Amino acid sequence: MTPNNLGDELIVRREGAAGFLTLNRPKAIHALTAAMDHAMTVALLAWRDDPEVHAVIIDHSEGRGFCSGGDVAFLRNSALTDNGVSGTKFFHDEYQLNHLLYEYPKPIVAFMDGITMGGGVGIAQPAKFRVATENTRFAMPETGIGLFPDVGGGWHLSRLSGRMGQFLALTGARLDGAECLWAGLVTHYLPAAELAEAKARIAHGHEIGGVLSALAVTAPEPRIAANAHLIARHFASDRLEDIIASLEGDDSDWAAKELATIRTKSPQTCKVALRQLAEAAKLTSFAENMAMDYRIAARVINRPDFAEGVRAVIVDKDNAPKWDPATPEGVTDALIESIFAPLPAGEEWKPL
Repeated sequence: MTPNNLGDELIVRREGAAGFLTLNRPKAIHALTAAMDHAMTVALLAWRDDPEVHAVIIDHSEGRGFCSGGDVAFLRNSALTDNGVSGTKFFHDEYQLNHLLYEYPKPIVAFMDGITMGGGVGIAQPAKFRVATENTRFAMPETGIGLFPDVGGGWHLSRLSGRMGQFLALTGARLDGAECLWAGLVTHYLPAAELAEAKARIAHGHEIGGVLSALAVTAPEPRIAANAHLIARHFASDRLEDIIASLEGDDSDWAAKELATIRTKSPQTCKVALRQLAEAAKLTSFAENMAMDYRIAARVINRPDFAEGVRAVIVDKDNAPKWDPATPEGVTDALIESIFAPLPAGEEWKPL
């Protein structure tokens, strides 16, 4: 074992046939910083052509989460102090990491044991093997902070069946491990107590699929499955106004709850997410998707809703954001077009 602590935020080490990327910011639920993204990229590039490394494992140290997302406080500060320049650079490099993981030639195993949100989804979903446990809590909650389901979220969510991706993007709903398995967001469901054994066997060179299947257990019944028909019906449209009207026409408790949730979210972000998922479903390469995410991010970081959303949820924690525009009707088609428009020549995102 050759440990290498890079700023202590990420532990990079080799153990047998496996390279380990262990997130290590427990007080921040392992939220990703620019330094962590860079360190993961450097390690992955070094291991890509190393014949001794047969697989890569992404996991976390102590704490209740795999990864709670990105460093949104840093991004907000960028929006407030440097016109989003440093924040846009953060997105650029993070998206290069997401793409590197997606295209990586060696198998990657992401152990999503605990909270897996935002940026955590971005480093887990590209992995060939994605492991949930009884502790997994998966979400893309960006509509609540005026961002959008970036880091490849649109690509992954748009490929779920039954409009599940649109539901998750708009509401920020949390799925447990069993629900993630049912939805196709993970490949295996293991008890948390078996993860150390799984990692040890993979490091010893055992075949990964066989290891995970041998240690997997039958997941509990996925609670969200009972509402799948409601999700497919009410979230069928790519227009936010249609989804709201559909929910308004249903007098069930479930519809009332989801409608109330959507009404707390940024109308701008909800419309961006629906357009993003619709566009992502038509793309043929992950690189195209990340280029689209980058165009959106470069615009959204300087829109009022992002700084205000992070203030309300993360900084002041009053959970009372004042969105601008305040209503879905106030978010014009022209505004959405401007957010998705190509960037100036020379400023577009490119993979490593």
